[in-house]
Amino acid sequence: MSAVEEKVASLGLKLPEVVPPLATYQPAVRSGAYVYTSGQLPMVDGALPATGKVGAEVTPERAQELAATCALNALAAVKSVIGDLDKIQRVVKVVGFVASAPDFTGQPGVLNGASELLGEILGDKGVHARSAVGVAVLPLDAPVEVEIQVEIAE
Repeated sequence: MSAVEEKVASLGLKLPEVVPPLATYQPAVRSGAYVYTSGQLPMVDGALPATGKVGAEVTPERAQELAATCALNALAAVKSVIGDLDKIQRVVKVVGFVASAPDFTGQPGVLNGASELLGEILGDKGVHARSAVGVAVLPLDAPVEVEIQVEIAE
């Protein structure tokens, strides 16, 4: 087990299997020293644990937890391409989409769930640039979706 996966386990979490694509794309691709993930929904055992808009059907606190699940799914997608998460040199960028009620403006707080988990797991290698975007709807009525870009060591 890699040191990264041992850290995941020490947090009481488990690196999931890669979430199968919902359409024609790959969960992650490598280009040179970078791996780019597709948007990851907060799937757990093949199902969404919550649906709806943040600020309406889903609380910001619950959405923050779901964003962390998305980040864990993104790490699983990265692992599927590089085999060993210890090869991650740093998380370069996180992009998050929050299905938002019309008056909800707390997208950055929701995405802190993903950012904080990446920091807990990867330490300084988890510090990244980020965008948090409010959207009208996401696939399967998911409340949040997260993609990451990581730089890897050879």
